[in-house]
Amino acid sequence: MKNIPPILETPKPLHFPDLAAMAAFSLPLHYSFTPSPLKPQLFRHLQRLKLAPHARPPVISSASNAADVTGPTGNEVVVNGMPDYYADGGSVQLPPSLQRELMPNHVAIIMDGNRRWAGSRNFPIVFGYEAGFRALKRLIDLSCNWGIGTLTVFAFSSENWCRPKVETDLLMGLFERILRVELEHFMRENIRISLIGDATKLPKQLQSLLVDAVEATQNNSRLHLIVAANYSGRSDVVQACRKIAFKVKDGHIDPNDINEYLVERELETSCTDFPHPDLLIRTSGELRMSNFLLWQLAYTELYFTNALWPDFGEAEFLEALCSFQQRQRRYGGNP
Repeated sequence: MKNIPPILETPKPLHFPDLAAMAAFSLPLHYSFTPSPLKPQLFRHLQRLKLAPHARPPVISSASNAADVTGPTGNEVVVNGMPDYYADGGSVQLPPSLQRELMPNHVAIIMDGNRRWAGSRNFPIVFGYEAGFRALKRLIDLSCNWGIGTLTVFAFSSENWCRPKVETDLLMGLFERILRVELEHFMRENIRISLIGDATKLPKQLQSLLVDAVEATQNNSRLHLIVAANYSGRSDVVQACRKIAFKVKDGHIDPNDINEYLVERELETSCTDFPHPDLLIRTSGELRMSNFLLWQLAYTELYFTNALWPDFGEAEFLEALCSFQQRQRRYGGNP
């Protein structure tokens, strides 16, 4: 090992108190990087070992697009690598052009073009943001109906504070109004809400509403809606490194034990079983990441569309998903 550069040396293994702790740490990451066609076999194998994460009693068990909800039989149809189910008795109903086994686990969206949409119609900017929310609501409903497990939306970046104060105040007020009006809908539709980003910079009233929404929906399981508000991809990595540095300082971690898995656990997206989006969609024709999920997007499939966000509807979402399903994901390996 002396001739091998230090960066290539095998790091010391992490130590876990028991097998359950190790599984709880590693399984979400394994799922996230496992190609979709292999996920069903992996889940069934973990079931036999009694290590399947978040084992769920009712599962989808139908060969048709409109699936029925039944109890576990051992012969269930697995969607996205895990048994898919809705606690409220809902169903997955895919368009004919989509293949159930190739559906992404996690879709991330940069919702861009609200202001341009309003400007092109000589509307006030607020009309663009309200139309953008209606587009988001459509996408949430489609994600629920099509069996997508996690949807992350870039609602407000840390750089957006440089916009005129009247505009940022308008946006914060709109966020508050949406949370007040839609929380009951999220509960009824079994949608879980999580927040990533520095919430301390948001208005106090909005912070309180977000805490209440996250707490009220924490046990919902049909769709995990992750809202990135006052979020920065660079800051996410920095805060993860800072947490690890404190653990090293306190003697809980040896510096030689630091690896990408440890960093992964400290990122804000650790709130989901699928921290790496399978598909990123950006609207409005812009071709950049804009400081969004920089670590998590390492192997994400990218899809850019010229449609402005308020115009992004079912047809556009279907086109993005069809494009995703036609791609061969190799994760750095051979075809």
